[in-house]
Amino acid sequence: MGQIRVGTCAWADHANFYPEGLKPRERLPYYARQFNLVEVDSSYYALQPPRNFALWAQVTPPDFRFHVKAYRALTRHDRTPKPGEENLDEVAHRFRSSLEPLVASGKLTALHFQFPPWFVRRAENLDYLVWVREQFASYLIAIEFRHRSWFATPAVSKETLAFLRDLQFVHTIVDEPQTGSGSIPAVIAVTNPLLAIIRFHGRNRETWYARGLATSGDRFKYLYSEEELRPWAEKAQELAGEAEAVHLLMNNNFGDYAIRNARQMLDLIFGMDGDPGVR
Repeated sequence: MGQIRVGTCAWADHANFYPEGLKPRERLPYYARQFNLVEVDSSYYALQPPRNFALWAQVTPPDFRFHVKAYRALTRHDRTPKPGEENLDEVAHRFRSSLEPLVASGKLTALHFQFPPWFVRRAENLDYLVWVREQFASYLIAIEFRHRSWFATPAVSKETLAFLRDLQFVHTIVDEPQTGSGSIPAVIAVTNPLLAIIRFHGRNRETWYARGLATSGDRFKYLYSEEELRPWAEKAQELAGEAEAVHLLMNNNFGDYAIRNARQMLDLIFGMDGDPGVR
């Protein structure tokens, strides 16, 4: 039976979770006393210096695990490259170099490549995914699509999943609003036996495509009910029979919503019969 972990996307966004007066550098150690998994999202916005990954590894327990979100240039979010980032081979090298302390610590589980809605299913993008695999050959890579073309029909879904399996990518299962081409259905599948990922974005249809929001958290302003989480807890148990690890990550980072739902999910999973692995 695979090991199940539950955490959140980022650790600094959760209002009302941290005690008043807690210094920013003390947040991750505090978070790690309650959860054993987190996704690093700051790595998407800027290439982090190696010292940051070294510090994060140092202040977390030995059994703590990280996912790291790939830098935005590598996920094709920048339609026009920023100055100095025209050569993606060089950008990939810089990103890999920054990760070395976390790799050395043994705490890095996966790199998360979340592609934008304009990364549609076509030949040049399939070729780009091959390039990603070549650049990060030694890493466990999770792929998250944001355009429905990858799962447009059952036949297309089968082809997409087969492609991910061939490249040993981890398919990211998502729970998100089902509205328009910029959202994908929850396709339940394991494409790499090492890991299954479920990522929760909330179900707020009204803000999914909204622009000009005060914070990015406003887009994911959705608190799951226990009734909505329970089927996913059951699904995680099933996936643990197919994969060595199952990681559930809450991305509904508005207020303390992600923390509250992560705690609920832990209670649901580890309150069930059976042994899903080490919490």
